Amino acid sequence: MEKTMNTIRYAFGDSSLGPFVAALSARGLTLVAFDAGLAELETRFPDAGLVEDRMALAETIAKLAAMIDHPENDADLTLDLQGSAFECRVWNALCQIPMGTTATYGELAARLGVPRQAREVGEACAANKLAVVVPCHRVVKKDGSISGYRWGVRRKRKLLEREHSARLLQPAVVPPHGMAAS
Repeated sequence: MEKTMNTIRYAFGDSSLGPFVAALSARGLTLVAFDAGLAELETRFPDAGLVEDRMALAETIAKLAAMIDHPENDADLTLDLQGSAFECRVWNALCQIPMGTTATYGELAARLGVPRQAREVGEACAANKLAVVVPCHRVVKKDGSISGYRWGVRRKRKLLEREHSARLLQPAVVPPHGMAAS
């Protein structure tokens, strides 16, 4: 039986936080990485055919660059999370952390029903292949300080600052007079 090779289409983009690469599988966006090149793509997808396709990814690259600068805007991207079952659970939980807020590794582990696995949650965050889109930058140490970020602590701090500012600028939802808020 002949094995069919998956194709990963990729393109490079620029953002206010530096250059990045985005990669798409047939199922969706599978990689967003800062300061990455072809070598990282080959490492991440050793069994795939890699095809640079700037035209096909032009809209995705534009959405990602806009999302980096304006985190309040939903990029509306279809994702292809490629990881273990536990990693995917962690990555989905990361997406539930509201923009402009943070959670600790322990809090995230507790939300997943595995309160003693904060270290494993941290490892899953480190394995995240979708910078900014799966917001592992929203996870901090127990004391609230910023810990390591695979794409640099400076970027993590900047992303958190932008999200916090964007959240403060969002209009409050006020129910019409005489109606109770739900």
